Amino acid sequence: MRCILVMLLMISINGYGQLKSYIIGVKGDTLNRVDIADKRQGPWVERIESVRGEPGFEEEGEYKDGRKEGMWRKYTLQGDLLAIENFRWGNKDGMCQYFNIAGSVVREESWRAFNPDKLYDTLDVEDVNNPDHYVQVVVKNEGSSLKHGTWKYYDPGTGFVQKTEFYRLGQIEKGNEPSTLARDTMSVTKKVQKPKEVLEFEKKNSGKKKVRVRDGSVSY
Repeated sequence: MRCILVMLLMISINGYGQLKSYIIGVKGDTLNRVDIADKRQGPWVERIESVRGEPGFEEEGEYKDGRKEGMWRKYTLQGDLLAIENFRWGNKDGMCQYFNIAGSVVREESWRAFNPDKLYDTLDVEDVNNPDHYVQVVVKNEGSSLKHGTWKYYDPGTGFVQKTEFYRLGQIEKGNEPSTLARDTMSVTKKVQKPKEVLEFEKKNSGKKKVRVRDGSVSY
């Protein structure tokens, strides 16, 4: 028994010994890790207080080598879901959704992230004159994301699509918005449904999110 306890202690020391600081969440998991190279790693929970009239918020997701990676969720300070954003290399990548206080989608954005470690990057772009055929475009890397794909704006009251835009490498495609008649027809036939993440959040959570932590800082 003593041997097992010693082995567990050694595993714990080896696991946390590579971290400069961290906190322990209410479930006993290690959060807000900073490694010895001062890079954020793994799951993080951040709280931004209200300042100069700007509302505060909380967000949670994961870091990889100091950059946001994968899905991040943003909440009001009262615990209501504000946004679901996807990241790659610390920049927005893919679909991002934004919600009103009732949990309905008000906007969907599409982004393309570029690897900030490269001076240039490549992107497959569909040939507008030959659908389902793509050409490879070399793009100078500005170290951020570009609007790329379909953006949708929803009426907060009805959930119907109000406007649709299509972007290609940061530039809006001319003439991509539907006519008034087409838009009205689309509004009748297509109403956005609450995403799975919102339904799960409403089912599992109520009231303000709270995270109790204890400091696990390690000094060297």
